[in-house]
Amino acid sequence: MRSDMMKQGVERTPHRALLKALGLTDKEIHQPLVGIVNSFNEIIPGHIHLDKICAAAKAGVRMGGGTPIEFSVIGVCDGIAMNHIGMKYSLASRELIADSIEVMAQAHPFDALVFIPNCDKIIPGMLMAAARLNLPSIVVSGGPMLAGTLRGKKVDLITVFEGIGKLKANKMTKRELAELEDVACVGCGSCAGLFTANSMNCLSEVLGMALPENGTIPAPHAARIRLAKTSGMAVMDLLKKDIRPKQILKKAAFTNSLAADMALGCSTNTILHLTAIAHEVGITLGLRAINEISQKVRNLCQISPAGKHYMEDFHDAGGVSAIVKELTKLKVIETSMLTVTGKTIGENIKTARIRNFKVIRPIDKPYHPTGGIAILWGNLAPDGAVVKQSAVPQEMLRHRGPARVFESEPKAAKAIFAGKIRPGDVIVIRYEGPKGGPGMQEMLTCTAAVAGMGLDKTVALITDGRFSGGTRGAAIGHISPEAMEGGPIAILKDGDLIEIDIPNHRLNVKLSQREIRSRLSKWRPPKPKITHGYLARYASMVTSASTGAVFKQPGPCVK
Repeated sequence: MRSDMMKQGVERTPHRALLKALGLTDKEIHQPLVGIVNSFNEIIPGHIHLDKICAAAKAGVRMGGGTPIEFSVIGVCDGIAMNHIGMKYSLASRELIADSIEVMAQAHPFDALVFIPNCDKIIPGMLMAAARLNLPSIVVSGGPMLAGTLRGKKVDLITVFEGIGKLKANKMTKRELAELEDVACVGCGSCAGLFTANSMNCLSEVLGMALPENGTIPAPHAARIRLAKTSGMAVMDLLKKDIRPKQILKKAAFTNSLAADMALGCSTNTILHLTAIAHEVGITLGLRAINEISQKVRNLCQISPAGKHYMEDFHDAGGVSAIVKELTKLKVIETSMLTVTGKTIGENIKTARIRNFKVIRPIDKPYHPTGGIAILWGNLAPDGAVVKQSAVPQEMLRHRGPARVFESEPKAAKAIFAGKIRPGDVIVIRYEGPKGGPGMQEMLTCTAAVAGMGLDKTVALITDGRFSGGTRGAAIGHISPEAMEGGPIAILKDGDLIEIDIPNHRLNVKLSQREIRSRLSKWRPPKPKITHGYLARYASMVTSASTGAVFKQPGPCVK
């Protein structure tokens, strides 16, 4: 066992003495030691109940003959961090999470790991660590929040964000907004729509790193506790069979996940995270391959923010397994891929079926004939940009309008709330990329305000930052190269004509190449917004959104 490095032999007597200081018996020390990576905290609603999930996972490990040992990692709530300096730390926390788990699992050599995430950056950070460490591992999340109800209608956090825009447009009163505030988020769990957290928890199933239903069992349900116990037992089976993440995370596992991503209509952030996880196992996910998959797949769900269904509806309709089984009809799923069940994904979905065709459409009656996400290119995005096309109104799939340029997300939000954006405008928010932000802020305050004010069918927003999974409308993000790296978005001026053609994957500014080169020759990068602390280090190491915003690889030492 790997843990013998810290517990076997006379030379490890001091180590065993320290383990006994934890209250461990000789029998517990002799058994396989399983690290329980718990992201519980008391600031994230999605994580407030993870102590119970953790206790259940520990019980499962003990039933499987192992000794569970818990350690914690940080987590950021994207909703609470939104639209202030906290959002700069959200994406940046992903690398910290992966690195801190690596430190803990190497300093204390566990035999296997159970990962307990629930929200946006914690899930990919843990999956990156699992891939990097390559120990028998399993992911079990805390599950989605139930939707709230207001006057007979289901609501969620995005309803509240959009409510602010409605208030500014005199479409809602302060009293109505306060009432919505009280009922939108009903308790524990990751926010109720198919936002980034639930997207990644669903894709963890398709990658093969989590048991079926990991992404969809509602957080308050007893089935979630049973899943955690089963996951604890399953990791012991993985250890006995010596099944490791690198045997599961093959190229086809990622293409399977992208196919499911497109069918579900997941958050655009999944492109960042799947790319980063693949990077940890030496696999490159090219953006052009993403469009090829999207062209083959059909969008089968419209879960909030794209539609009126919620995660609880998706779960009841058959969940991820039903979607994946339906996709096998298009021959876009490699069913032989190994999973943490010890079986293939084909075996896992054998009995799956769609139980509600209003929530999960059959393959011959899709919501959209192509996948939920599209990659755009053009003279504004030479290295690509990302849009959740399944959440774009039909009127905005093609759009031409004048640029309204802002140097930061807060400045754009202020202008939107002040009523300074006109129908037809293209809001441009730059210097919010991985390096320029730093940290690649989400623009949910801006996009929700546009939607809430009724401008989502006439106004587009483009940025080198990124969007919440709760975003809807013509919101194009991840523009690469980013402004701080001298990408063409850096030289846009108010009034420049922006041309968006999502069906043909194009994003251009109506300028000649000569004019673009002339402007770029005069451009100089602005002073960094943050010059000390973690974000300054992050900005110096992070790569482009087109490569998953992973850290640069260290070069060879030079004498």
